Amino acid sequence: MTFSLIGRCPRTGQIGAAVATSSIAVGARVAYCGAGVGAVLTQHRTDPRLGPRGLALLRSGCSAQETLNALVASTPLAHWRQLAVLDAAGNTAAFSGVRVKPEVSTAPARDVCAIGNILASALVPPAMLRAFQADPSTPLAERLLHALEEGLAAGGEPVPVRSAHLLLVERESFPLVDLRVDRHDTPIVELRSLWQLYEPQSSDYVLRALDPDNPSLV
Repeated sequence: MTFSLIGRCPRTGQIGAAVATSSIAVGARVAYCGAGVGAVLTQHRTDPRLGPRGLALLRSGCSAQETLNALVASTPLAHWRQLAVLDAAGNTAAFSGVRVKPEVSTAPARDVCAIGNILASALVPPAMLRAFQADPSTPLAERLLHALEEGLAAGGEPVPVRSAHLLLVERESFPLVDLRVDRHDTPIVELRSLWQLYEPQSSDYVLRALDPDNPSLV
């Protein structure tokens, strides 16, 4: 009951993820991103342990496909899991276990991978992929949000979506953006609203951490 994607902007080096589902608080368990490292999605009978484990493999030098292979091989219940991995070079890989419930779909490409399970239509991840790729000059957060919106427009899930998450990393060990809608009747709309409020302030929150004496800070 989840549709999501991970993406990379080669121009800025930003890496991010966007996720939506009918369950509560999806931001707590699906998307994992590391600056200069890559990203991992873990969903369907979700095992949150696979996200940090995947990032550790990427940090060790594994490619996206090597990381995915290692996660699947080392997970006894991999047949219940749906995974996606993006490495720092923009390579992607996806996996759906045989017990993942339909409709199941994956759409991996250079710099982006969209996946989904228990979907209203298998066309949801391809629609997300097309939306993400439509204008590479657009900021990564906007591309991720637009992809999530198009996934919903393509059918989303058979039941109403209730939570959503936007995660973005750039250079620091902490996220540039980590916005979550834990329960809402229209969580993707609410997520965009949060982003519109947060975007003008996002760089200030980084500056407060790195240079709190900066005179430009209020």
